[in-house]
Amino acid sequence: MHAKDILIEGYSRIQEEVHAAVEGLSPDRLNARPSGTTNSISWLVWHLTRVQDDHIADAFGLDQVWLTGDWHDRFALGLPRHDIGYGHSAAQVGKVRVDSGDLLTDYYDAVHEQTLKALRGVSAQDLDGVVDERWDPPVTLGVRLISVLSDDLQHAGQAAYLRGWNGGS
Repeated sequence: MHAKDILIEGYSRIQEEVHAAVEGLSPDRLNARPSGTTNSISWLVWHLTRVQDDHIADAFGLDQVWLTGDWHDRFALGLPRHDIGYGHSAAQVGKVRVDSGDLLTDYYDAVHEQTLKALRGVSAQDLDGVVDERWDPPVTLGVRLISVLSDDLQHAGQAAYLRGWNGGS
């Protein structure tokens, strides 16, 4: 199995987990927060999708789906266009509310398609290329892809936990 095939499999698992955490939930359950300072399923899925969209687009020199599609307007969150949720306060987390899980999964699926398209063209040699020199050591494409994969799976797991917490099965 080639490295890109492993990455494609890994990113496909994120998609499965996102759908499992969201599908069939009411807006009340999607937006529920265990306390006033914690994340909701809506925020977790929006955030993991924004991170994947932002980081994959940057690593491959692509435009973000959020910015080229009408996703910013469709979500209408009252947050800056380039916001990905990193470092959000409790008040900012509270702004991420949706009326339908379909909005979350449709946006995720659009980002997933762009991710797969990018991954299909990756060679083993590409994975060693530096994509971010702001870190020491500089971040390679392979490290960035694994970082996003890990972060997204953690957030998808948190969303699955919240689904169970608020009565989902």
